[in-house]
Amino acid sequence: MERRRMDAALLVLLLGHLAAALEVPLDLPQPPTITHQSPKDYIIDPRENIIIHCEAKGKPHPSFSWTRNGTHFNIDEDTNVSMKPHSGTLVVDISGAKAEQYECVYQCTARNKHGTAVSNNIVVRQSRSPLWSKERINPIVVQEGVSLVLPCRPPAGLPPPIIFWMDNNFQRLPQSNRVSQSLNGDLYFSNVLREDSRNDYICYARFPYTQTIQQKQPISLKVLSLDAINDTMAAFYNDTDLFSDDPADERKPTFLVPSGPSSSKTVLRGQVLEMECIAEGLPTPDISWSKVSGELPAKRTYFLHYQRTLRIVNVSESDAGDYRCTARNKLGTVHHNIHVMVKAAPYWISAQPRNLVLAPGENGVLTCRASGTPKPSITWAMNGIPIENSPKDLSRKVEDDTIIFTDVQTGSSAVYQCNVSNPYGYLLSNAFINVLSEPPRVLTPANKVYQVIKNHPALMDCASFGSPIPKITWFKDSRSSTLDGDPYILHDNGTIEIHTAQAHNAGKYTCVARNSLGKEENHILLEVKEPTRILKQPEYKVVQRGRSAVFQCKVKHDPSLVPTMTWLKDDGELPDDERFYVDSDSLTITEVSEIDAGVYTCIMNTTLDHDSASAELTVVEQPDPPTDLELTDQKKRSVQLTWTPGDEHNSPIMKFLIQYEDSLHHRGHWHNLTEVAGTRTTAHLKLSPYAHYTFRVLGLNAVGLSRPSFPSRVYKTEPAAPDENPTGVQGLGTEHDNLVISWKPLTGLQSNGPGLHYRVMWRQKAVNSDWNTASVANTSKFVVSGTPTFVPYELKVQAVNDHGAAPDPAIAHGYSGEDLPVAAPNNVQVMVLNSSLAEVHWDPVPSKFIRGHLKGYKVYYWKERSLHKHNPHHVEKEILTFSGNHSHGKLPGLHPYSLYSFNVRIYNGKGEGPPSPTQEFETPEGVPGAPTSLLVTNTDLDSLTLEWNPPHVRNGRITGYTLKYQPGNTQTSHPIARPPPHHPHNNAMPASPFRNVNSSVGDDGALISWEYWGPEKSVYVEYKLQNSEGEEEWQKELVNGSQNVMLKGLKGGLSYRVRLVAKGHHDQPLHQSQELLVKVPAVASRQVDIATQGWFIGLMCAIALLILILLIICFIQRNKGGKYPVKEKEDAHTDPEFQPMKDDDCTFGEYR
Repeated sequence: MERRRMDAALLVLLLGHLAAALEVPLDLPQPPTITHQSPKDYIIDPRENIIIHCEAKGKPHPSFSWTRNGTHFNIDEDTNVSMKPHSGTLVVDISGAKAEQYECVYQCTARNKHGTAVSNNIVVRQSRSPLWSKERINPIVVQEGVSLVLPCRPPAGLPPPIIFWMDNNFQRLPQSNRVSQSLNGDLYFSNVLREDSRNDYICYARFPYTQTIQQKQPISLKVLSLDAINDTMAAFYNDTDLFSDDPADERKPTFLVPSGPSSSKTVLRGQVLEMECIAEGLPTPDISWSKVSGELPAKRTYFLHYQRTLRIVNVSESDAGDYRCTARNKLGTVHHNIHVMVKAAPYWISAQPRNLVLAPGENGVLTCRASGTPKPSITWAMNGIPIENSPKDLSRKVEDDTIIFTDVQTGSSAVYQCNVSNPYGYLLSNAFINVLSEPPRVLTPANKVYQVIKNHPALMDCASFGSPIPKITWFKDSRSSTLDGDPYILHDNGTIEIHTAQAHNAGKYTCVARNSLGKEENHILLEVKEPTRILKQPEYKVVQRGRSAVFQCKVKHDPSLVPTMTWLKDDGELPDDERFYVDSDSLTITEVSEIDAGVYTCIMNTTLDHDSASAELTVVEQPDPPTDLELTDQKKRSVQLTWTPGDEHNSPIMKFLIQYEDSLHHRGHWHNLTEVAGTRTTAHLKLSPYAHYTFRVLGLNAVGLSRPSFPSRVYKTEPAAPDENPTGVQGLGTEHDNLVISWKPLTGLQSNGPGLHYRVMWRQKAVNSDWNTASVANTSKFVVSGTPTFVPYELKVQAVNDHGAAPDPAIAHGYSGEDLPVAAPNNVQVMVLNSSLAEVHWDPVPSKFIRGHLKGYKVYYWKERSLHKHNPHHVEKEILTFSGNHSHGKLPGLHPYSLYSFNVRIYNGKGEGPPSPTQEFETPEGVPGAPTSLLVTNTDLDSLTLEWNPPHVRNGRITGYTLKYQPGNTQTSHPIARPPPHHPHNNAMPASPFRNVNSSVGDDGALISWEYWGPEKSVYVEYKLQNSEGEEEWQKELVNGSQNVMLKGLKGGLSYRVRLVAKGHHDQPLHQSQELLVKVPAVASRQVDIATQGWFIGLMCAIALLILILLIICFIQRNKGGKYPVKEKEDAHTDPEFQPMKDDDCTFGEYR
């Protein structure tokens, strides 16, 4: 017992050698290893040479020998058999022999001085495809409704053939839940029908190895009803098999396969389990499956042959148990239980035994761990000899499935065979133990470059060999410390792993392999690359048919990697079509059609990674036109229309538009009748009588309207009396003694019947009189003559046809014809409001004198003359119209100081009435215009003479002139206005309220000044470029309450048109000043400081000297007291407001 514990402990310690098995380099001594062999069950084609494979490696290279049926096979004695050079593979030339001679069990042996390896037992059998035995098959006659089995019974072949049923035309016979093929190839009918009758039921067998198909003789089947059987019994009695003497009635199910209430089945682990249940019955039974002792394995279960076959793939022990198939129809149910037993040929629990490389004095373990049902037996052999017959070795101990090696020595190398077997198969495995003393060697190529994507695992190999097994250590760059902790993971085979590689992990790595006999190192480079990423993914597209679709796929990748862009459609290649254009970062599809719809995927590949993104393309277009129009539920005034929608083309139909054509009244013209939701396929249509309707339907989706459907059949409605009367009935006169009654006529569809005419009725309103009636047809108006002038009438127009009249119409109102008014307004008065505005008042004319619809009043006025004797005489008349029932109105825009005449007239729809008596009024004086000229003469050093002419527009008697002046300077100067003198209260305002509009341009802008004496509150300065093209708008600045404004932002070197505008109420005209032209001087592009220029200093000195001389002369003249014209006027002037100019403050004086 203690010994067993020690052995178990030793086994645990030695498991490391099992996990660390090494691949021995071929330049080192080693026993043979079989690398390739033919399968255990080797089926050959008898028409070709037989090749039995056996390849092995070893140092020295092994030699080969074979056994056949357990005895040595001397190849040299058989001239048809040869062995390939440096190989154990046999080649059998069957050209001079039959393949049957070589159907045997073969085993290959590979040996060298270090051991012997053996292959599996290879059973060689030739494939067979025998012919069907010839037989005479009698026609089969059965009664309709009975069950039937057509046998196939193919010849036994190797491997078994594939069975299928076809007809003479090599077309597969249709199968269903009523007719199906069983697993053995027979054709089962749960019940036969008359259409099953045919004479070419043929069973075919296909043999896969020889690729041949064998055919059974055709079977003739005739299915008759019971009456037909009685009639044809004699004809078939001698040479026909006759089934089912009794009538075939409906019956509950019974099983044809398998028989009895239960059965059993055995299947091997890993193979496919197939169970079938075929039942007969009438009606045809339905088959279902269940597992009595558990659930069916969903991912491994399949139902075939219309549920008649249950298939479970990759069977495991858990699939053992009881299964139940159930057949049912409306008459009953039947069950069958199948007990399934799962056996298992031997299989490896863990990996099969692996080679051991041990140094002298080391320990090791070979393990042959397998299982099976029933439990398999395990036997060991050494170099092909049972281990119990092999030489004794104290370092070796066999314990069931394990061999333990302790303190091995040179010369203990050998190949061990493990054979695991039970009744269902065997496993044979070769594993050698090789005792070597070898210093380490690194097998990974030197300076190997590993490239990895950032944030992905990095695995760097350091494959090595040595005996004892080398220990691997890793260093990075400076070798300051070994890499044995986070983030590094060191695997047993020497590979180092970085779970998530980052940019700082890149660099030079060194792996060192050490054992007791020495060490060897290798350098490895790691490069960490940026990942490939799709920055802009393709997006879902809905594209109308015939247009283009563009999918974007913008990618970022490591610049050192070469990218390759690939596009797929539905996980396959793009169509070979010039409409598909692939650019560096996009896919364009032109003129898309329905076949282009699908999922498009862009894949960016590099040598290290890839990224992909997908998007769907949906192709839409107008729906197809509806079809199958049908008229149902036909009534006098309605019908129901049904239709079948057309293809939506991926865009849901939102609504259907129903149109009609009335071939009786308007042939060839389609009209919209109604609309219904896109989910409906019927519509209840309201119709009019006396029409020949044809309907059509159009579908509407987001793309547009479909083409119209084919028209429905014609639906004729019966005539009836009109349902409605004409609309738009009105009455008015074209002459003073008539009344014209008009209306909107009914359409042909509204007439409801033949013989449409109109009953026109009228009578005076407010007079208790009877209705006058007239009937007219084919017109839309009627004239009543001899009416009094402009009296109200009540009107009615009724539609009538051959089948009756419409309902009583509503009463409309109208008037007979108008005539000119016969009276003028009375009590006409005028009030003069100012010099340019007067207001006229009158009393309204009584309605009895208007003789029509009152339109308004007109005031005729004209200027007789100016009150100033020098003004000319004016007689041009002006008219002001006041619409509606007004009793006063204003006359604007009058000339001041003038005599006007006027009268007032009323007017109606016919024209104007007589004028009122003509009256006169005078307008008061207004502000005069500017003098027409101003001249300066007799200029002396201290005096000058001013001469001017009177203004053209005096607007009254001129009583005097106001003179304003100011000293001159080098800049442009203008007079500065002062308020005008006080005028009497009854003086009129001038026509334009703006006076003395001036401008001055400085560095800050243009200063605009003016005088304004108007009543309006909204005053604007407007300006725009002088030569502006088109309809450029005036720029505005509001200046209410001010009489000057600085215009800033004007561009140098340009001229501007400036004007002032006063705006009153909306019904008052605008007042504008005369336009002023303002020139803005250009600004030099380069400015020079003139204060430092010599010429400027000299000029200033000269000006200063000149001013000094002028002051001296002025002083002398004033002391002399000389006379000059202006001074004479100063002396004669007695105006107490006169103030002489003072020399000290240079203020302005005024002259009156």
